[in-house]
Amino acid sequence: MPETIQWWLGIDWGSEKHRLCEVDADGKILHQKWVEHSGSALAEMVDWLRQITGDVPERLAVAIEIPRGAVVETLVENRFQVFSINPKQLDRFRDRYTPAGAKDDQRDAYVLADALRTDRHCFHAVRLDEARLLRLRELSRLEDSLTADLNRTTNQLWQQLHRYFPQPLALCSGANEPWLWDLLEIAPLPAQAAKLSPARLRQILGHRHIRRFDAQQLKTILAATPLRLAPGAADAASEHTLLLLPKLQLLYRQREQVNQRIATLLNELAAPGDDDGQSKEHRDVTILLSLPGVGRKVAATMLSEATQALGDRDYHALRCYAGAAPITWQSGKKKVVIMRHGCNDRLRNALYYWALNTLAWDEKSKRTYREMKGRGMTHGRALRGIADRWLEVLISMLKHKTLYDPKRRAA
Repeated sequence: MPETIQWWLGIDWGSEKHRLCEVDADGKILHQKWVEHSGSALAEMVDWLRQITGDVPERLAVAIEIPRGAVVETLVENRFQVFSINPKQLDRFRDRYTPAGAKDDQRDAYVLADALRTDRHCFHAVRLDEARLLRLRELSRLEDSLTADLNRTTNQLWQQLHRYFPQPLALCSGANEPWLWDLLEIAPLPAQAAKLSPARLRQILGHRHIRRFDAQQLKTILAATPLRLAPGAADAASEHTLLLLPKLQLLYRQREQVNQRIATLLNELAAPGDDDGQSKEHRDVTILLSLPGVGRKVAATMLSEATQALGDRDYHALRCYAGAAPITWQSGKKKVVIMRHGCNDRLRNALYYWALNTLAWDEKSKRTYREMKGRGMTHGRALRGIADRWLEVLISMLKHKTLYDPKRRAA
């Protein structure tokens, strides 16, 4: 940050309005005001800040908790220097000014401004991502949200089937398979399903490309003796089931569409281009996808959630942000090493599945896993250790702009 900074602004972000506090180099409060969360109000805020800085926005540093959003993007686009901080760190800074634990929007805005003035090294400079990476982040998070909704609804369907029609559940681990939904649409009651012909069942299975069992096996299971329930119980449960099916089918189609869009976007980012016009992320996609165990979902999550750490080739920031780096508590003779909980949960899950996938493809990861388990480590701890090693390999590949070569890693 340039040494010409003369003013520090703290913004306590809110859903409807934001509290602003400006301090000078001595920490003296110069201005305090509210700003509504609207396009016109944010434009007026920018004009006001430009008047304060004499139309030299680089002379003002802004502190805020969130690293993205309309307020942050408006300020960055107008060349103000924006810095974000973890809310937990802000809570610790607040204790400097009020040991009693008092908290309000006005105080938080002042704490942000003054903490940035005195402890700027604790803040992270905000940089706007490329437009396609912003879209990738939204699609990746939307995929997780759709998957959670789909799992929640399939669990409701499983409960209903377990209540009155458990026969088809013997052929699938859950109620999340489309062939089962097609079957229930045609025959939601056990008596109706038992009357379906093998040809009709074969048509249902063929439409969904099911080959692990045939129509005759399905016919035998559906013809089993149904549960004996109170009068009307099966009809009520089947009605509930039929109401769940349209929601399941919609969520399934939407998730498939999002998956296709993510795959298309990754291909666009990985497409070769001119060196002058090709961004850094284009090369990162190709390098990341060359690693064993990295697929579409893991690559999309890492590129969208760890953009700055990957762009800076910062291994230590990446392993901390992803939860791979442990936390050490040491006092006197006592020393405890525990898992890091303050991290990006989506990035942690991506590393978990990446490390788990490498156990099926990489011999060195298998040996490392066996050694860690032999030392008494848990399954999760061993996978975090493997993921940590892969992060070091990834950062080295990104620095040298090389694709993964198993021979070089073995050597």
